[in-house]
Amino acid sequence: NRYKRKGWWISMKIAEIREMTSEELVKLVKELKEEMFVLKFQQATGKTEGAAKRRTLRKDIARIYTVLTEREGK
Repeated sequence: NRYKRKGWWISMKIAEIREMTSEELVKLVKELKEEMFVLKFQQATGKTEGAAKRRTLRKDIARIYTVLTEREGK
């Protein structure tokens, strides 16, 4: 879903997120949060420069929560 191009991490598109089922989105959020935890730990120990990737993950998680909230309202 996400890929790196010229040093920048590319976010998931909102259309991609809307095509997924709610169950898939909940599972994806869990995976992204786990990935975020690993990046935070690596960055704290100085093993990665994952600030851009962490920012992308945060935005992806926010997009997913937005779609889930929209679905609850329908």
